[in-house]
Amino acid sequence: MARAEWGSRLGFIVAAAGSAVGLGAIWKFPYVAAQNGGGAFLLIFLMIVCTLGVSLMIAEMSVGAIARKSPVGAYRKLGGKGWSLVGYIGVLCGFLILSFYSVVGGWTIAYLIKTVEGSILTADPGILSKTFDSFIADPVTPLWYHALFMGVTAGVVLAGVQKGIERVSKYLMMMLFLLILVLIARGLTLEGALEGVRTFLSPDFSKVTATMVIEAMGLAFFSMSLGMGCMITYGSYASGETYIPNSAASVIGLTTLICFLAGLMVFPAIFVFGFDPSAGPGLTFITMPAVFSHMSGGQFFGILFFFLLFVAALTSSVSLMEVVVSFFIDEFRFPRMATTVVMSVLMFVLGIGASLSLGVWKGYTLFGKNLFGILDYLSSNLIMPFGGIMVAILVGWKAWAVVSIRLMRPDGTQPLWLPLFKNFCRYMAPVLIFVILIQNL
Repeated sequence: MARAEWGSRLGFIVAAAGSAVGLGAIWKFPYVAAQNGGGAFLLIFLMIVCTLGVSLMIAEMSVGAIARKSPVGAYRKLGGKGWSLVGYIGVLCGFLILSFYSVVGGWTIAYLIKTVEGSILTADPGILSKTFDSFIADPVTPLWYHALFMGVTAGVVLAGVQKGIERVSKYLMMMLFLLILVLIARGLTLEGALEGVRTFLSPDFSKVTATMVIEAMGLAFFSMSLGMGCMITYGSYASGETYIPNSAASVIGLTTLICFLAGLMVFPAIFVFGFDPSAGPGLTFITMPAVFSHMSGGQFFGILFFFLLFVAALTSSVSLMEVVVSFFIDEFRFPRMATTVVMSVLMFVLGIGASLSLGVWKGYTLFGKNLFGILDYLSSNLIMPFGGIMVAILVGWKAWAVVSIRLMRPDGTQPLWLPLFKNFCRYMAPVLIFVILIQNL
């Protein structure tokens, strides 16, 4: 059976950017940055993205493009039989992330409906915080939205690569980008907004700790969809004419820009309305309704924002599910429909526990974290960095001969950065990530 391909290079870039520009950039980046000092965290994050992020994005896309297989098959083909274990871990990571990611995706649908009803258009921090807390603590309502979001994700994956994933990403990600710009412009006109911008952009190096660096690396991996096989899977659908370095740079650039803009969108509102920067996962859902309440036509923009936030979440969740589904299709020749349905149900079941851990199961913790936090920490701060180490070693050592050929320019010449990239994958990336991992443990 012929391997599916993206319809165009632009489709590949937008779909890969859609995988990265999801809730990681718009939902997670602002609250993690707020919890870690704003400007200093932003600087550390950018340094990691411009070094590890770019290198690993090129590495993962190259592995997929050369092997033309899902992570397990790709690692086995380029590294040997023993390397397939790394692919299995990547598939597991995608499974774990989507189980709790779908819960948050469900929140976007719920808040879209709440905005249509007009029930959250208030600038009162107390009301907004109470509304969000009571919603996620409800043992039943969030699960319906979790199921709905998982079902929509499954529907897109069932439609395939071009008709499903590429089409959804291509037409809606630009709308999200434009709306963020509109919301930034409105937020900056609020009295006191510049204090939020100053906090976001001014680095306070006294805030830099080992924990912050770990958080920045984990967020970089999460935001860029690295270390779990998404970019290997998406790279496997790239045509032979696709020049991977340019595509990788475009994806990294778009994702970093959206992260930065998301911070500019949320931080002013934090200071204007007196919200708690350490509010955690609910920060975006608490601050943005306050901005809409002060906008002319705020309800319309609120509806549009939460719809497009849902779309951003969807483009990422689709890539996560595609990692799992493509594994079973490639390895066992399972039909796409049956695989997608079964995996969706299993991920939904695990997500039930993640959702309840924010409410009725809140008291059950391990190492001070509930199940939602454990799944997030395990995947973002442990498994994904491990995947980053292994793909760097694979590319730098085991498969360099074929990778270096794939990275040649279209005219057949060697790019000047190729030797640096080789050494970075061989030495710097594995050592740097390993040191941070040990500190993390």
